[in-house]
Amino acid sequence: MTPSPESANPALDRARRKAYWRLLPLLFVCYVIAYVDRANVSLAKLTMSKDLPAFDDNVIGIGAGVFFLGYFLLEIPGSLIVERWGARRWICRIMLTWGVMAALTAFVRTPGEFYLVRFLLGLAEAGFFPGVIVYLTHWFSAQDRARAVAFFIVATPTAQIISPKITNLILPIGTEEMVNGVLVRHPELLGLEGWQWVYILWGIPAVVLGAVVWFSLTDRPSDAKWLSEEERKALEEELARDRARRAGGKRMTVLEALRHPKVLLLAAAYFGCTTANYGIEFFLPSILQNWYNLKLNAITWLVLLPPLLALSGQLFVGWNSDRTKERRYHAVVPIVLGAVALGLAPLTQGNLFLTIACFMVAAAGIKAYQPAFWALPPLFLTSTAAAGSIGLINSIGNLGGFLGPRVLGYVKTHTGSFAGGVYCLAAGMLVTATILFFLGLGHREEASPPDRR
Repeated sequence: MTPSPESANPALDRARRKAYWRLLPLLFVCYVIAYVDRANVSLAKLTMSKDLPAFDDNVIGIGAGVFFLGYFLLEIPGSLIVERWGARRWICRIMLTWGVMAALTAFVRTPGEFYLVRFLLGLAEAGFFPGVIVYLTHWFSAQDRARAVAFFIVATPTAQIISPKITNLILPIGTEEMVNGVLVRHPELLGLEGWQWVYILWGIPAVVLGAVVWFSLTDRPSDAKWLSEEERKALEEELARDRARRAGGKRMTVLEALRHPKVLLLAAAYFGCTTANYGIEFFLPSILQNWYNLKLNAITWLVLLPPLLALSGQLFVGWNSDRTKERRYHAVVPIVLGAVALGLAPLTQGNLFLTIACFMVAAAGIKAYQPAFWALPPLFLTSTAAAGSIGLINSIGNLGGFLGPRVLGYVKTHTGSFAGGVYCLAAGMLVTATILFFLGLGHREEASPPDRR
């Protein structure tokens, strides 16, 4: 994936390409590690609950969700910090603290300790995602933004693809398993079990990347020594024209933006899909184990399939949305398809092929809409107002990360089945699609075509 087609200004095109390849790969890798650190509990719990019997599905669901309560508190401040003071220092701080908190999860022994560490992990990571979305507006105009966002957020399915098999190599440490009818005991490493090493070994890269961000990330084009003076000037002029086009040139305060009906509706819409996203993400391994009594190795292979389709969907939506300058249907259609597939999933129990197919389409729908969705707020908001609003949308939306795992864990604990919880998540996705369809944003981009002088 590359920036949009070239303009009549060679210096601008060089600057766009340099920004794309200088900034996005690093942000992509950072988000991969962030996502693994927040979601690896879904696989770690498969052996963690054997070592800590109190950690049933309900406890894991609460712990997975408590992360998002901490995450909620600092989202808006984090976005404003990136807008006003720059991304480099803030993202560096985030990565250092979340790496430490992720590693500390290895030493919890009670549900209360688990909830506390997950809450602190949420506080540590808060502001990263909306901060990066705001940061991208400092470098990419409207015509490039959905592709840039797509490049960044394909980190989430990438994390889901690479982490299960790596985690599966770590989890057997300190456990027992039957191999050809023989009970095999895997020794502990430094007195720690495999699930503990999962948290430690995935926490270390975040700390290392924090240092890389400090030395490598550039806050704004005006600070970029890797751009020539001509390239810097061309890019800054393009971004200035882009800001002037938004909202007809009108400016809005942060408080006005936070009260704007469209901002609140976008937050509600994001909540619905985020609820489904994290509900399925944290419990898909458990669902497959419950429905088909599969072994850990088989589960870690099967959970690779949904994010593979999701990754392709995100890249396609980001590319085609920028190509056509259309946002609304690029967000709504994937969500509807995903909701239908998710609603059908419980009906396929007994047929593993159909079950995986449904979860693949559901995952694609849950993920693929995001490049078009995150291109919507800058259509009617500028600078600080956009930063605060993106933080609000992400913070309210990510409360769904608390609700989704909680719903599935609660329903499974009290009914013995995941089906009711899955239906609830599918219904939430349909509500999201309805909101976005009637919101009236992004049907052939409201902003005028870019000025290519």
